[in-house]
Amino acid sequence: MKNNFLIALMILGLAFSVNAQNQDNKVGLSFKKLFLDYQSQNGGTITALRNYHSGYEIGLNYNVQKSLNLVIPIHVGVPSSHIQSEDYHKTIFGVGAHIQYQFFKPESVVVPYLVAGLSGVGERTGSFNLQAPVGLGLNFRIRDRAYINWESTFRKSFSTDRDNLQHGIGFVYLLGSGDDTMKKPKKKKADPNDADGDGIPDELDLCPQVAGPEDLKGCPDSDGDGVADYEDACPSYAGLVKLNGCPDSDGDGVSDKDDECPNLAGSKDNKGCPSTDRDNDGVPDDKDKCPDLAGDMANDGCPSFDSDNDGIADDVDKCPNNAGPASTNGCPDRDRDGVADFADKCPDKAGIAVYNGCPDTDGDGIDDSRDRCPNSAGSVANNGCPEISKEDLDVLELAMRAVQFDSGRASLKSESSGILNQIAGIMNKYPDFNLSISGHTDNTGTATNNQNLSERRAKSCYDFLVRAGVKAARMNYAGYGESRPIADNNTLRGRALNRRVEFNLIPR
Repeated sequence: MKNNFLIALMILGLAFSVNAQNQDNKVGLSFKKLFLDYQSQNGGTITALRNYHSGYEIGLNYNVQKSLNLVIPIHVGVPSSHIQSEDYHKTIFGVGAHIQYQFFKPESVVVPYLVAGLSGVGERTGSFNLQAPVGLGLNFRIRDRAYINWESTFRKSFSTDRDNLQHGIGFVYLLGSGDDTMKKPKKKKADPNDADGDGIPDELDLCPQVAGPEDLKGCPDSDGDGVADYEDACPSYAGLVKLNGCPDSDGDGVSDKDDECPNLAGSKDNKGCPSTDRDNDGVPDDKDKCPDLAGDMANDGCPSFDSDNDGIADDVDKCPNNAGPASTNGCPDRDRDGVADFADKCPDKAGIAVYNGCPDTDGDGIDDSRDRCPNSAGSVANNGCPEISKEDLDVLELAMRAVQFDSGRASLKSESSGILNQIAGIMNKYPDFNLSISGHTDNTGTATNNQNLSERRAKSCYDFLVRAGVKAARMNYAGYGESRPIADNNTLRGRALNRRVEFNLIPR
C-alpha cells in the first residue's frame, strides 16, 4: 500500500508540472542520484565510504518568492543498516516537503541555498518514521532553465537508529515559457528622431537619452512624485513639488533631509525641531547651552557656577575643574609667568609668552627649549651655541697629528702632553660642548688588531683628559681601526696621516 501511495504522488507531481508549463518558470522538476549513509550517524564511521548505498530522487520545485522555493521530493533507495542483526540492506521510500532559501538570484551562474523541511520514510521490512532534513545545496546554471544540482543534508529521525546523511547530485529543469529576467527584450526599430524611444521627439525632449513621461518633457521620475529626477533633491523618495521632491513627514515645511526632528513638527529657524524650554529659564532649548539647568540669557541659559572656586565662573573659565588665575583665564600656571600650563613648553621655569612660556637664560634670542647651549649665547645657525674660534679649531686639527704613541702600542709619548692640555683648556672654555674622541690606524697588520689598537689609543687620550680635570660625562671615545682612512695607505706619508686620533666638539 505504501508503494502505491508513493507512485500516486509521483504521477500527481508530474501532472502538476505539465499543467504549470505556462507559469513562467515558477515550476520545475529535479532528478538526483542519491548516496545514503545510515552508518556514521548511528554508531558507524563517516569514512566507511563502501557502506554508502545509492538511491534516486525526483522532485517537484515551486518558486514561492524570488529567493524561496518549495520542493516536494520523492525518493527511493537501498541503504545498509549498521545493525547486523537486522535486515542488512532494506529498501526505503520517502516523500517530503522542503523549503529552499536561495542566496543569489536564479539567473546567477552559481546559486547556493539552505534547505530544511520534513520527510516521511517507509521501510519495506521495517516501520514508517518521520525525518527532519537540514542542509546545503548548489545550483550551477548551464542553460537559461537548466541547472546541475548538488545537495547534502543531515536528516534527524524521530525514530531510534534512523538518523542519516543524504548526498545527491543531479539536475533541475524549470518548466514554462521562461522567467522575465531571462527573456531577451524584443528589439524595437530605432527612431532616429527619438533616441530614448519614449514617444517624445528629441527636439522637444529635455532628456533625449533617458525615457520619461510627456508631462515631464521626456525626463524620468524614479519616485513618481511629479518632480523630474534632474530637479529632484530626493530622487529615491516620493516628496512634494514645493520641497524639490523631498518628503516632509511631520508637515512642518522643512524637508526630511534638512529636518533634524523629521517626526516632530518644528520651525525652520530651529532646523525643523520644536522650540522648547525644559528648564523654564526663558532661553529656548535650541539656544540653551544648559537646557536642563535654569540660567540666564547672559550665560546662554547656563547658571554662573565656579566649580574650582578660583573666582572665575565656569562659563568663561577655560579650565573649570582646575583653579587658576584670571591672567590665564582660570587655568593653572605653576611658574606664574602668565602662560597657562597646558600651553607652556616650560611649565616649571618662568618664561615669556613669545617663547611659549620658556626662558632665554643666555639672552641670545633662542629660548631654552630649542637652545642646545642654554647657558652660553650663540647664533641661530649654530642652534644657540657659541661659534668655536678659529684658533681653537686649529688646535683640534693639530692634535690629530701632534698626539703621538709608542709604536704599535697605546701608550702616549711625552710630547703629546702639551697638545692634550690645550684641549683640556678648550673644554673649560666651552662648557656647553662635549668632546668626541675617535682613534684610527693605517692598514698595516690585521683588521682585528687595528680595531683594538685604535680603541685603546682613543681611551688613552680620554683617560689623560679626565686626569686633566675634564668631566668624564662630557666625553666619549671610540675606535674605528683602518675603516676610515684620510690618505693613501700605499705610501709612507699616507699611512702616517691615517694613524691619528680626532677630537670633535659637539653641542650638548
